[in-house]
Amino acid sequence: MSHSQAESVIRNIIREIGQECAMKGQTVSETLVAFMVKAVVLDPKNEFNVDRTLTKNDVQKLIKLCVGRLLDTANPSLDTIKMQVYFDMNYTNRVELLNEQHRILEARLAPVSREITDYRARTREELESLYRKIVSYVLLRSGLGSPTDIKVVREATAALQSVFPQTELGVFLSLNKKDKERQLKELTMIVTGIRLFNKECGKGGEGIDDLPAILNEAIPAATQPIDAELHASQDLAYRYTAILEIMQESPQRNVEPRTSMLKEALFNVRQHEVFLCIILSDVITCAQEIEMMDKQFAAQIEQLKNTVQAKTAVPTSQVFPIFVALSNLWTSFQDEILLLSFLTNLTVSLQQFLGIHAQLFPDDVMESLLQGVTVKSDEQRIKETMGIKVNVSDFKKQEWFFPETTANFDQLLIQYRGFCALMLAEKDGLLLPGNPAIGILKHKEKYYSFSSKESAYAFAQNPDMFIQLIGDKAKECAELIQLLELHHQFESLAPYSQVGSGDKHSMKPITKCDSSTQTDTHILPPTIVKSYEWNEWELRRKAIKLANLRRKLTHSVQTILSHMRRDNSTQVYLPKDFGTQTKLDNSSNVPRPQIFLAGLRGGSTPTTCMVKVNLTRAVDET
Repeated sequence: MSHSQAESVIRNIIREIGQECAMKGQTVSETLVAFMVKAVVLDPKNEFNVDRTLTKNDVQKLIKLCVGRLLDTANPSLDTIKMQVYFDMNYTNRVELLNEQHRILEARLAPVSREITDYRARTREELESLYRKIVSYVLLRSGLGSPTDIKVVREATAALQSVFPQTELGVFLSLNKKDKERQLKELTMIVTGIRLFNKECGKGGEGIDDLPAILNEAIPAATQPIDAELHASQDLAYRYTAILEIMQESPQRNVEPRTSMLKEALFNVRQHEVFLCIILSDVITCAQEIEMMDKQFAAQIEQLKNTVQAKTAVPTSQVFPIFVALSNLWTSFQDEILLLSFLTNLTVSLQQFLGIHAQLFPDDVMESLLQGVTVKSDEQRIKETMGIKVNVSDFKKQEWFFPETTANFDQLLIQYRGFCALMLAEKDGLLLPGNPAIGILKHKEKYYSFSSKESAYAFAQNPDMFIQLIGDKAKECAELIQLLELHHQFESLAPYSQVGSGDKHSMKPITKCDSSTQTDTHILPPTIVKSYEWNEWELRRKAIKLANLRRKLTHSVQTILSHMRRDNSTQVYLPKDFGTQTKLDNSSNVPRPQIFLAGLRGGSTPTTCMVKVNLTRAVDET
């Protein structure tokens, strides 16, 4: 069977399933039917062989199974699949949404713009009519008031006349079509900036809403319902998880027949939680953008006031860029209102896929199931395992990552949306949050987290086996493919938002380490040509020199004395250091006095006779 024939058969099957569901009072979209067909074919319990051509009996069996699942309104799995299909078909990121809205605006304004650019005015009445069309175009494009409001039209006309008087229509008509369209957009931005400035000065602003104030009120109004629904879904998921844990530990409990239904209900609320987190993240981004634009708008207004002040005339080169900036900021405010409205409506629309919980598990049933059960939140489960880590030395081949040793640890794309890989495989799809602080296992360029150290050790023994078990479980419960992001295993069921994106969101870990590098100053040899000359006259000078050399002769002469001449060498003594002294040192000495007294000790005579003897030498004797 060729590819075109296979597509024709699939389209016929989808159409027939849709018709049978419609006949039984259930309207389903072709996208939902196509997803269900693939899910039924993947389920091994249905025994479809995708490698061979479907027979007529296979087609009838496939149609019957699909219709049965689509009409089973008391099944949480169907509601989860519907939720996934609805979100995939309706959600888009802020950039794509704004680009689409701008494209729609351009398409709506195209007839008005074409009418202006193709207009051929000759009489005064036709020129006035063209000018009114330009005013209407400016109002429609800026969104500041209705073109049918006479006050708004007068204000816009006055602003337009200040920068584009009616006398310049002749120059406008002489332009080509692209230049006309460009000038219309520029005029719109300048007129919008003028009207916004007049509004801030209290001199106008007819029909202009206070978008910054509206947005500052809209952010809390949009965030609170999302937070409330998110906490409600999380609380319900915590209770379902606690009940399923008890059922795994005590199979004899009377709640065992509801295991499958409880797991499908858990998948439903977990998927709703994922979608609400995406929406809440976008709302937070809107709030950050609005806060930044508020500051920029106030700064532009203040700068414009300082520029204009009380002057009667201001150079256009100073004020026109500020008017354009104000217009762009106001357009961004309008975009944020559109985004908030879109996200709020999407949040409300997701509520229709949660009604099954009140039917299957009303309050009295939940109270009976929760008797003696301790309900733990994801944060409490992670807190219980804080401080416990995998010992890397216990593994020789596996690679583990930890917050302390990995720079981009928080940016790693963990498989299964961060749920414990072992619990998914061993506990038949039980969703327990993994604690990355225990250690993230890298296996075949993918990263896995676990709820406990024991789960990490068990999974690391044979990762491929557990990954295959999770894939088999996803074949039985097709909603797990999108919930756990298993699109790399099931390419045919990848959502539209992720088709073609590949692994652009995956990020390799950056291990922290101390290192140093040294680079040579000049790795490659220089390629500067020293002989290059750019001056034409210098080149001519060199050419003349070379031309003169051609007419010169070179002579060489050798004498007898120069033949076999050897090199001579001489040696000299380095000059010595000499010193002279012209000062003479001299001295004189005075005789030392030497006087002695004799007879002081006495003698034989009774009286003492002392004799003084002077032995000092004369001066001339010294």
